[in-house]
Amino acid sequence: MGVSGPDIDYRAVFQALPGMVALLTPELVYADANDDFVTNSQRPLETLIGRNVFEVFPDNPNDPAASGARNLDASLRRVLASGERDTMALQRYDVESLEHPGEWDERYWSPINAPVLDADGRVVLLVHRVEEVTELIRARGRAQGDRARVLEAELYTRSRELQEVNERLRQAHAREREVALTLQDAMLPAPRLTDHHQSAVRYRPAVGALNVCGDWYDLVELGERMAVAVGDVVGHGLAAAGVMGQLRSALSAASRVATGPAQGLEVLGLYARAVEGAESTTAVSVHIDWNTQTLTYSSAGHPPPALLRTDGTVVFLDEATDPPLGARPEHQPRLEAELAFTEGDTLVLYTDGLIERRHEDITTGLQRLVTSLTAHRALGPDGLADALLLDLLPAVGATDDTALVVLRL
Repeated sequence: MGVSGPDIDYRAVFQALPGMVALLTPELVYADANDDFVTNSQRPLETLIGRNVFEVFPDNPNDPAASGARNLDASLRRVLASGERDTMALQRYDVESLEHPGEWDERYWSPINAPVLDADGRVVLLVHRVEEVTELIRARGRAQGDRARVLEAELYTRSRELQEVNERLRQAHAREREVALTLQDAMLPAPRLTDHHQSAVRYRPAVGALNVCGDWYDLVELGERMAVAVGDVVGHGLAAAGVMGQLRSALSAASRVATGPAQGLEVLGLYARAVEGAESTTAVSVHIDWNTQTLTYSSAGHPPPALLRTDGTVVFLDEATDPPLGARPEHQPRLEAELAFTEGDTLVLYTDGLIERRHEDITTGLQRLVTSLTAHRALGPDGLADALLLDLLPAVGATDDTALVVLRL
């Protein structure tokens, strides 16, 4: 037998509802609250009825991060605007003690807010239901504290082990660095030129790499001529350095017997086919004739050398560029071009680490080089080399190696 509507004591039902339940007006004023709400909120019913929610339960003024009131206000206003239920995430919402004003108890609530609509669909009341989960959170915190102490002990043990491993790695890296520096000094010695040739060479390794690389430079005096070259093997580390040493020596030897830089690079290209890891190496070679004051040059896919004239203008040697070594399926003669210079001009050869940046067109880097060369044109080779590195390499360290040759003509 069903129960008719008029026989239901809705007041008794309201009081028997499980959990904390309060009724709010659209102005967010308490209209009623059940016994659980009164008991768990520690607020007598007479202190609730007729008062605004946030007058009774403001945020803890001693906690700058307190957001419970702000979050509850946003939820209630969403219900008023949409006429739909809103379930809130778990909230920390501290409550001031009535017995000790100024003292705040850390509390955790899980609220659900639902609308009560009239016949026209307007929100006339808000049902504010709250699950009190403070004790659950505290119990979980105590359990987590116990686990944290166990983890802390384990982490301490692991940290000591890691310290020992790091120390061994540091010692190994120091030995590896010493080997690398010795190898680099042997492969990239300072040039021994006659006194009337002013030159400067620089090498800067990439950040995080061994202090050796696949970048090289070479200066060879050939009587009334001089051969200057730079090159770049793909990769870093001892393997790339080994390939670099072979190619540098091969080009240095070829330059002594070749008729010009193009023939020297042709010989180097044939040799590179037999050297594992030499594929896609780039190189540029410039032969300087002091009598005719001409630069004869050839490039295997390398950034163009720059000629800084005494008037501050900069000309790139970019009229004889072919693919990198080993890039062609069959051997072909390489291009060669000439450019006149005057006494006092400065020739600058470099590898791509000086000018190239990720996500940037190479012309931007070349323009930076022009700007720096023009600004420091009065400096000698050593000063100019240092100024170029300071201007063009990132302050936090380059991601690619850089080899640089500066020669006063």
